[in-house]
Amino acid sequence: MILGTYNYWVVIALMMIGLFVVIAHGNLLKKVIGLSILQTSVFILYISMSYISGGTAPILEHGVELYSNPLPHVLILTAIVVGIATTALALALVIRIKETYGTIEEQEIQARDLHEC
Repeated sequence: MILGTYNYWVVIALMMIGLFVVIAHGNLLKKVIGLSILQTSVFILYISMSYISGGTAPILEHGVELYSNPLPHVLILTAIVVGIATTALALALVIRIKETYGTIEEQEIQARDLHEC
């Protein structure tokens, strides 16, 4: 029973690791990496849920009765492209923050903003 749900356990582990990294670390680069791990776990979850054992590609053939829906896989492919773009934007913002504040530690940035006000 546990081996049949192995991929869901991997999803849960990746979600918890990604969430922990986002919450526990103040380094902005680590937060971006944590979000990327969390996003990857969601991709694996959707692909795992859409898998049909014994399903074939949706091409009409004689004798085939069980087809797999390709829509979830197409949506995940689109989400991967969007995820790469948003990760690139987040990394560009981290670089810009580093140039402006001289650090990428969240507490140091907040402390500097408080002293400037």
